[in-house]
This record gives sequence, structure tokens and C-alpha cells, in this order.
Amino acid sequence: MTINHTGIRVPAAQHTAIVAWYEAALAPLGYTKAMTFMDDLVVGFADSSGAVDWWVTSSAAVPPGVPAPEPATVGADVAAALPTHTAFAAKDRAGVEAFHQAAVAAGGKCNGKPGLRDYTPTYFAAFVLDPAGNNIEAICLAAV
Repeated sequence: MTINHTGIRVPAAQHTAIVAWYEAALAPLGYTKAMTFMDDLVVGFADSSGAVDWWVTSSAAVPPGVPAPEPATVGADVAAALPTHTAFAAKDRAGVEAFHQAAVAAGGKCNGKPGLRDYTPTYFAAFVLDPAGNNIEAICLAAV
């Protein structure tokens, strides 16, 4: 089974900045902003094939017919578990390096420089924390 699309929900106050960060960070991987809904509160990114498979949604986005959620208070342990990890495939190791450079230049925080990892012999990846603290990875599994 293949996943068709996925995404993250981010704080409304940071949504515009985080969308801009993803535009810059994912450009080396062939992604562009392709769709928006609900007055730009839901933004979809497509890869070079045109498949819109990555979504960044503002916490202010409430689907039609669904009541707005009640304000909630969460403890530090719950809040700490909220960031996610997503890995984007790069065509080659140069793509991983270009992602890392673009993501950090756009304001992301390095969470692992481009390089081989111990997971498998060809696992070449880089990790960057987006402005909301999500761990975003670019990976290439191709042998050199």
C-alpha cells in the first residue's frame, strides 16, 4: 500500500511563515505550492509529477459543517509529543544536500547534517527542524 498524501497542522500565527519555509526547503526536491483551500489556510504541495501529497494546514482551518474545537490546554508532556517526523525522497545525494542547505537558509534548524546513517548501508539523509519544530528529513537510498 502506498500513502497518497499526508501533512501537518501548525499554529495559525505561524502558518504563513511555515508555508514559506516549506516552499524554500522543498524546492530542491522538486516540490512547489500547488493548491490552497479555505482562504489559504490549507496549502498543498506537489512534487515534480504533479501529485499533491504534502499539506500544511493552519490550526484556524475548520472544515465546513464542523464545529470549531474548544480551546484546549495540554501538559508539557503532550505538547512535546506533537511535533512529527516526515521524510521526503530525494533523487540523489546532491538533492539531500540541496534540501538541507535550502531548509537551513530559510530558517530551519539543522537536526542532522547530510551524511550516511547506520540504518542501512546506503541510507543518506539530512534532518532539519521546521519553524514549528517538526523533524523534516530528505533521504536517498540509492547506492553510489
